[in-house]
Amino acid sequence: MSPTDGGRARKSVPIENHGIIGDLRTVALVGTEGTIDWLCFPHFDSPSLFAALLDPERGGYWRIAPAPDGVHNKQFYWPDTNVLVTRFYSPDGVAETIDFMPMGSSAEDEGRVVLRRVRVVRGEMSFAMECFPAFNYGRTAHQTQLIPGGATFVSDALRMTLTGSVPMAREGDGLVARFVLKANQSAVFTLREGASASCEHQVHDHESSEHLFRDTVLYWRHWLAGCQYTGRWRETVQRSALALKLMTYAPSGAIVAAPTCSLPEFPGGTRNWDYRFCWLRDAAFTIYAFIRIGFRQEAAAFMHWVESRCAEHGDGPLPLMFAVNGSQVPDEEELSHLCGYGGAQPVRIGNAAADQLQLDIYGELMDSVYLSNKYAAPISYDFWRHLRRLVDWVCDHWQQPDEGIWEVRGGRRHFVYSKLMCWVAVDRAIRLADKRSFPAPRPRWLAVRDAIFEDIMANGWSSSRQAFIQAYGRDSLDAANLLMPLVFFSSPVDPRMISTLDAMRRPPSEGGLVSDGLVYRYDVDATLDGIAGREGTFNLCSFWLVEAMTRASVARPDLLEEARLTFERMLGYANHVGLYAEQTGPSGEALGNFPQALTHLSLISAAYNLDRTLGRRD
Repeated sequence: MSPTDGGRARKSVPIENHGIIGDLRTVALVGTEGTIDWLCFPHFDSPSLFAALLDPERGGYWRIAPAPDGVHNKQFYWPDTNVLVTRFYSPDGVAETIDFMPMGSSAEDEGRVVLRRVRVVRGEMSFAMECFPAFNYGRTAHQTQLIPGGATFVSDALRMTLTGSVPMAREGDGLVARFVLKANQSAVFTLREGASASCEHQVHDHESSEHLFRDTVLYWRHWLAGCQYTGRWRETVQRSALALKLMTYAPSGAIVAAPTCSLPEFPGGTRNWDYRFCWLRDAAFTIYAFIRIGFRQEAAAFMHWVESRCAEHGDGPLPLMFAVNGSQVPDEEELSHLCGYGGAQPVRIGNAAADQLQLDIYGELMDSVYLSNKYAAPISYDFWRHLRRLVDWVCDHWQQPDEGIWEVRGGRRHFVYSKLMCWVAVDRAIRLADKRSFPAPRPRWLAVRDAIFEDIMANGWSSSRQAFIQAYGRDSLDAANLLMPLVFFSSPVDPRMISTLDAMRRPPSEGGLVSDGLVYRYDVDATLDGIAGREGTFNLCSFWLVEAMTRASVARPDLLEEARLTFERMLGYANHVGLYAEQTGPSGEALGNFPQALTHLSLISAAYNLDRTLGRRD
């Protein structure tokens, strides 16, 4: 790769300085300066084509931006869509780049394309286009060849073609272009899979790209019209829904936890993981959020995907995550040749947590099935047979220790949250069997459900802390227990739950988990999770706190206003286009993989319940 910035070292663009575009198969991260510095192709979990986010020098990038210095920029989404606009302002004029992956009726003929159209609105402006792909995380060499209409990039496993409506020149193993546009002039570039001797017929002008743009806008607006949420913070909820939709994999119905890998959970830290897979837990939570605001088709598609996974599964524990096509998650691997985001190493692809035992996934799965059966589409008898087998397995193994929801690498324990979700799994199975009159071993399931409840109350409650704790025998707190009232295990106004809330809401210096409304998932020092380093506050847990306080406000009215303040404070930590990473850092920066489904789905759920409760009060 030969960047053409006059020899200046390129720096990683901050995580929060990105918007995303996608086509329900993969996404690209587009920085505020006009650079695509993350794109895995052709799928979410494929090797990267551009990964400057993880290594500005070796990762590969595609930049289209004004050539002169002193240009100011602004990035936003075209209203109600996932079409991204980056606007540039200079003394000589105003220009904008519109980035999207075509969707809608015309996309079928166009195929899978990343389309970037730059146009000058006023005055004139000089631009530089630089495209330097780095196949397979920068590990695989490629050849670059100019052809009529553009150029091809050819590697052993993948071939790509870049077209442009302005002349381009080869530089090293990449392409560059320099051009000047005046008011109402535009240049269009596309990147697509495949290679041929000529791509002149694929070059777009302003009119043909405008047709694709309008069809894509209509597609997203039509999809968003299905949103039934009309309460407070409507635009915020809709943006989260649009982000979640981008993380769905249309061919199978799977939903990825996040479209990136190895973005650190603390600046320069080692907690760097690959989230480009479908966690049953994350996807099940996402379905809950979709159902809440009216997107039942997504719930039905995911249920179909889950049914296929259950049908393929034999004896033993159900895998907690899958590749988007339903296959096994690849082994965890460290990429030592990449420097990492902000120097955070190691850079990891694949995920060793796929081999862990996480008993909580059965609860999230059964809860999503129960809700989908109730609000989307009734499940089949054959699906029920597979689910019944899974619930029987839970009844046989709920007393085992596991690695838990946070995927600790310090050994298995009896995590309270894992026991809680085993209770949910059995409880929802009983409810579903009764609702649909399905055959089931009801006496046994009822006995196991009650036994789990008694076990949690006896061993998961700390009299000294006056709170539910993280694991049996350890008095540290865990924000996952905020879900107890949300899954109807505990009344939100039960004295034990209120006391747990009060304990968690204290600052970390006083043994709590909350810092100015932002919630740590647990105390790293007290948990001994087997992973070096620190981490930021966990955005998912902050929204869980909002919802727990909202529900508890029935008995504690003061908590309702506190819930609203906490929620609106969290809204201030979204980036400029309303997206969240996994965590918020010590300086308010985004940390962890981006955007994260768990954060956006918990925002939707918190907004829904908070708005409803405020409405009743008003």
